[in-house]
Amino acid sequence: MKAAFYTLGCKVNQTESEYMAELLEKAGFEIVSPNEEADYYIVNSCTVTATADQKTRQNVRKFKRKHPNAAVILTGCMPQAFPDDAQNLMEADIVTGNKNDGDILELINRYNIEKRRIFSVNQHKSGEAFSECSVKKFSERIRAFVKIEDGCDRFCSYCIIPMSRGRVRSKAPADLKKEIEHLAENGIKEIVLVGINLSAYGKNESFNIVDAVRICAENEKIMRVRLGSLEPDHITQEIIDRLSQIDKFCPQFHISLQSGCNRTLKNMNRHYTAEEYRALCRLLRNAFTDASVTTDIMVGFHEESEEDFYESLAFAKEIGFEKVHVFPYSSREGTNASKKGDSVNKKEKEHRAEIMIQETEKIRKEYFESLIGKTVCVLFENEIEKGIYQGYTKNYTPVRLEAAEDIVGRELNVMITENGGEYCCAKLPI
Repeated sequence: MKAAFYTLGCKVNQTESEYMAELLEKAGFEIVSPNEEADYYIVNSCTVTATADQKTRQNVRKFKRKHPNAAVILTGCMPQAFPDDAQNLMEADIVTGNKNDGDILELINRYNIEKRRIFSVNQHKSGEAFSECSVKKFSERIRAFVKIEDGCDRFCSYCIIPMSRGRVRSKAPADLKKEIEHLAENGIKEIVLVGINLSAYGKNESFNIVDAVRICAENEKIMRVRLGSLEPDHITQEIIDRLSQIDKFCPQFHISLQSGCNRTLKNMNRHYTAEEYRALCRLLRNAFTDASVTTDIMVGFHEESEEDFYESLAFAKEIGFEKVHVFPYSSREGTNASKKGDSVNKKEKEHRAEIMIQETEKIRKEYFESLIGKTVCVLFENEIEKGIYQGYTKNYTPVRLEAAEDIVGRELNVMITENGGEYCCAKLPI
């Protein structure tokens, strides 16, 4: 039997797809590309925006249309947050949610026996334990994403995630250690710790995010450890000090901003001010050599005035982010913000997004050009074309190098020679 996964959304979703794929492989399934013929097509959905839901519906229908004799399985965040909508998507033969990832094989077997459509979405409950989600290998053979946290307690006014993911819960350190041992034995060199609200790892427990980094770093075969997206108000001076003492820790910090305007941050129900965010960036850049700070910025949020937008833009330019993901606000059904309407029209949102992208891309270009002539340490991950290899510095700058031999999995000191646009070009030092 063959199964194919089509994953939308975040790194947590990618990790959960890897986990489900391993469960099926263990049962004798062959995992193939979603572009190939399969007996089962699993769509692991995202529901952060209405557009994500639309993509989910489109792909479920596409797989059923192209492969009418195959079973299409819908799982992930969309059915978890909007079970009624998912139940009405009749092209899905099995509908379940992210709470039931570990039941994927059982659901398939049940479907084969009962020969009828299955709907099985169990809601998250307060106080529930962290669900099993350990992987032994990863499709990227050098770098692996490891899920250590799930759920969110923040309730930002625009966000549906607490409905689709439940409350904060964390992977036990002992379970994390076992998972890292398996990944290291299977050739993984770099670990990226991920979660829905990663910086809340260990909430109400006797451990925190630093303990997770240390567990990974203590494995001799792991060369690097980095963190996924973080919330600014959870990163304390103590955490910064402890992280700075771990040699394998990569000083790349993706810290969600959303807006540099305090009025907008308050309307979003974010839990920090622009001043507090600025102070954190200074602490990080003082504590770590060559630290990079990247972020997400939303434009056109409800009641964001032109003045608010330019205040946010000025803040982004002041911080000098190494990379910014810019996106226009879209009202999400079921959130508090959706009840207030959407006061900024689509054309204006797109205009603001274009301005923000142009200005922040200038900063990224300047950063890349500042590296020319410098020697940096790069862990090479893959051969993108014959003789051309790509890897990343510890602060996640993408670097490409021409080499006569296979350098995948090797950490090399290289000299940056030029800005390649989306990456830096390098050569081996003479």
